[in-house]
Amino acid sequence: MATIDELKDLLSQDIRQLETLADILYQEKDCLSTSDIRKLEALTGEKNTLLEQIRERAKLKIRLLVNMGFRPESGAPSRFIRSAGLADVHALWEDADKRLKACQELNHTNSRVVSHLQKRLSRLTDIFRGVAGHQKLYGAQGEQKAVSHSTILASA
Repeated sequence: MATIDELKDLLSQDIRQLETLADILYQEKDCLSTSDIRKLEALTGEKNTLLEQIRERAKLKIRLLVNMGFRPESGAPSRFIRSAGLADVHALWEDADKRLKACQELNHTNSRVVSHLQKRLSRLTDIFRGVAGHQKLYGAQGEQKAVSHSTILASA
């Protein structure tokens, strides 16, 4: 029974930290919109610390579930927990999973904002270099590159 209590404790910690992570991601979005770099750096440090702790707990949860008879190749852990009749553990698992997905969506939104800001900076850089009116090609990573008269496209 101690294993179940330990699993509940780990899931409760996940839920608390995922809530904190969501708050950090909202703050990160605000920092991106206001270009508050110092606060953004601090938030990034906090975010990385939280993510590392969540990853470590994920490993612990899987070990506990394996000790309870779960086989990772058999499917999702939530299905195992539900079939074991652990309704309270399953509710915590689902709550943590819902919060994780919400954090992933917030992070994806912030990623799109960063991508937009990078493109804007690239366009401004092109203007400063005087290549704003030139044709553009896509590089190997999908980024746009200005083609000027000095750019060599191919050689024999």
